[in-house]
Amino acid sequence: MPSIVLITGGNRGLGFAAARSLIRTGATVVIGARQEAGAGAAVEALGEGPGKADWVHLDVTSPSTVRTAATAIQNRYGRLDVLVNNAGILPEATDDGEHEFVDPGIFRRTFETNVFGVVTVVEIFLPLLRRSDAGRIVNVSSTMGSLTDQNNPLSPYYSMLLPAYRSSKAALNSLTVELAKSLKGTPIKVTTVCPGFVRTELTPMNRQQAPLTPEQGAQVVVTAATLPAHADSGMFMDAGGPVSW
Repeated sequence: MPSIVLITGGNRGLGFAAARSLIRTGATVVIGARQEAGAGAAVEALGEGPGKADWVHLDVTSPSTVRTAATAIQNRYGRLDVLVNNAGILPEATDDGEHEFVDPGIFRRTFETNVFGVVTVVEIFLPLLRRSDAGRIVNVSSTMGSLTDQNNPLSPYYSMLLPAYRSSKAALNSLTVELAKSLKGTPIKVTTVCPGFVRTELTPMNRQQAPLTPEQGAQVVVTAATLPAHADSGMFMDAGGPVSW
C-alpha cells in the first residue's frame, strides 16, 4: 500500500524536491499550498512515476484551511502516513529596517508560520496520522536553531544575527522533543531535520552562496519520512547524522 504524504509548502524549493523524491518511492504526495496556480503547476511538473502527486489548499497560518485540508485528505485517502512540516519563512533576510535588536512585527510573523503553523497542522492532522501503521512527522528545521551551534564561535553560522528565525527553529526543535514524548508507545516517529544551506527562495540575498541544490537538501527529509520501525523518535539530524540540540 503506497504511503500518503502531506508536504506543507511543497509547491517549490525544498518541499518540491522532497515531493519528487518521495513520488519515486511510490508514495502519493499531497502538496499543501496557499495558491491553486502554484500547486497546479507543481502537480503537473511532478507527474507520476511510480507514485503520484495531489494537492490541497493549505495555509499554515489559517486554521480553517488546515481543517478543510484535513477533511479533504480524509475523504480521499482515509489516513495520512507522513506529515512534512516544510513551510517556513525568513523575512529577516530582506529586512533593511533599523532596530535596536529585532523588529517585533517580523518576530511575530516568523513565529506565526515557523512555530504556530506547525502546531496547528500537527494538532489537526494527528487523528489521520494515528490511522497509519507507521506514521512519520518530519519537522524541517535548521542547525541555526541548535542552541549548541548558536553558542559555538567555530560555527560558520555564529556571526549570522537572525534572532527571529533562529529562535523559531529552536522552538520547533523543542516541539519535536515534546511531540515525540507524547507519542511514545505509538507507531508515530517524530524527527527534526536540517537540510543544510540550500539554494531556495528562503534565502534570496545570498542564494548563490548556498552549496546545496534542493534535491541534495531533500534527501534528509526523505530519510526521516521513511524511517524504519526500529529507528529512534525525537531525533535532530542532518545529512551527516545526529545534530546537537
